[in-house]
Amino acid sequence: MAHDAPRPPSRRSTQVARETTVPRPRWSRFTTTLATLAAVAVALTGGATAAHADPSVAEIERQIDQDWNKLEPIIEQHNATRTDLAAKRRQADELGKRIAPLQRRVDQAMNQVSGLAVQAYKGENMSTVNALLGSHSPSQVVEQLGLLDRFASRQQREVRTVAALRDELAATKAPLDEMVAQLTRTEAQLAAKKKQINTEIDKLQKLRLKVYGNGGGGSLRPAPCPAGYPGGPSGTAVKFACAQIGKLYVWGAAGPNNYDCSGLTMAAWAKAGVSLPHNARQQRQVTDRVSRADLRPGDLVFYYSDLHHVGMYVGDGWVVHASQAGKPITMKRVDDGPVNSYGRPG
Repeated sequence: MAHDAPRPPSRRSTQVARETTVPRPRWSRFTTTLATLAAVAVALTGGATAAHADPSVAEIERQIDQDWNKLEPIIEQHNATRTDLAAKRRQADELGKRIAPLQRRVDQAMNQVSGLAVQAYKGENMSTVNALLGSHSPSQVVEQLGLLDRFASRQQREVRTVAALRDELAATKAPLDEMVAQLTRTEAQLAAKKKQINTEIDKLQKLRLKVYGNGGGGSLRPAPCPAGYPGGPSGTAVKFACAQIGKLYVWGAAGPNNYDCSGLTMAAWAKAGVSLPHNARQQRQVTDRVSRADLRPGDLVFYYSDLHHVGMYVGDGWVVHASQAGKPITMKRVDDGPVNSYGRPG
């Protein structure tokens, strides 16, 4: 009985089989977003024909901003950790300076005890005992017993001194050793985090360059900066911030050629003699709260519920801020972003 020849699989069935047998790669949410935006960029440059209306430049910018707002809190946490790390390094150095003379005292006492051991080994104690046994009068016996007692007491004091110094040194070194171990771990974590941050920034920057060419346009100084010239430390800080307009954002930087958001406000107020931490949230903690109605040039404007961004108010409803990687320091309206609160340094 003849059998029908097997039919070749249809293109549709082959496609279905391939889709069901080949596992689809897993992408992170962040990578998927970038891939989507990259595809949008190709469509905008004529590389593909979109079935629907292409997203506007403003929509692409909003998407980039959303991704950046996920990354900037990590940067600010890195700044806070780095500040804490520097403080712990100073503490470790101070402990080391305190331990150094104590270590010398321990070494000296150990040498003295070693000297007593050498004396005993050479038989000086036995010579004293022999002299005692060879005494010819009671007065000589009493004198030799006194010598033995003083020698034993001195030996005991030296040993107690060494033991006490040894314990003091161990107690002082314990927190230092723990701190050094913690510093080593933290530095390794920061190195890994720095690599991750730079990788994510590179992705955003490449996408921006593809969509905007050289990074977009628009005036960086759309209004006088500052709107007026306040006197005192505020005037010094605000004029410094305005003078940095045009310099590129670099995360973790605090001048003189690049800044991140909290690095810019920290450097500006440092010029006025006021110390601020290199972290937006911590800057909020050390500044006096002011209302919107009481804002004056030099005040800080904090954004987002987690306080991961900060700019400096320069008057007439404008702030100067370092926004994100690849963009220059610029001015924007104070309400251009979710304002959390306002702070006044000094």
